[in-house]
Amino acid sequence: MATPTVRRLQLGNELRHARLKAGREQAEAAKELDCADSKISRLEQGTGGISKGDLKLLLEFYGVDPQESQWLFELAKTRSARGRWSGYRAVFPEWFRMYIDLETDAENLRQAKTEIVPGVLQTEAYMRSLHTASVRRDDEGVDALVASRQERQRTLERDKPPTLSFVLSESCLRRQVGTTEVMREQLDHLRDLAQRPNVNIQVMPFNAATSTGGISYDFTLLQIPSNGIAADLEFVYVECFDDARYLDSKDAVAAYNGLWNRLQAAALGPKESLDLIHSVGQEHSERT
Repeated sequence: MATPTVRRLQLGNELRHARLKAGREQAEAAKELDCADSKISRLEQGTGGISKGDLKLLLEFYGVDPQESQWLFELAKTRSARGRWSGYRAVFPEWFRMYIDLETDAENLRQAKTEIVPGVLQTEAYMRSLHTASVRRDDEGVDALVASRQERQRTLERDKPPTLSFVLSESCLRRQVGTTEVMREQLDHLRDLAQRPNVNIQVMPFNAATSTGGISYDFTLLQIPSNGIAADLEFVYVECFDDARYLDSKDAVAAYNGLWNRLQAAALGPKESLDLIHSVGQEHSERT
């Protein structure tokens, strides 16, 4: 079963699709439930819950086939996630927790990075060096950060792991985090991961000829499959220093899809990328 956040988003997506298919307005749905229009809006955005009785009324109002309704009732059983963010998981800031849920349930993830190796691809030594250097934390705080990131990496070990694609600036390979030994180990790890059939790593070299100006932005495209009648959920995640944006409008998703395609086309191919990763790893080795 998907995470609570994703279940709410999926339910909202399905209900919005059902309403539009039935040719109904949000105001009409609100009148049917005798509630404010804003409740229907929050429900369709995945930020509000709904009782079993109200869901039954809405589905009947939209003319949804009862055989197609069971999954929606399962989605509506979202319970409070209280306690999910305690312990070492408490290191995740609130604005990042939605990303964790989306990443957990994603079937397809594509990420462009400018300076740092993506978290899901990091070795433990790289993580520790990164967190020790970037924030003032005691050993326990660093341990929690490392444990939380390693838990995220378990998605790679699922029976049906997601498809992961990355376009990394050459800076990600050369920006030294920790010692040269840490960097060599990290680059060896990247090469190993790139051998997996569900992982694709491409490098944007410094001398790449591209109209995009190289990789100027970090962003992640996530696709979460739908088991119902609506389309899959698609999000663009864009992070800044102390907050993040989650974009799901068709225009925003299309724009970032276009940017991703241009970056991928301008980057080195998978084989050439592996060669460059190996070469930079050798350079780190020579410095030890």
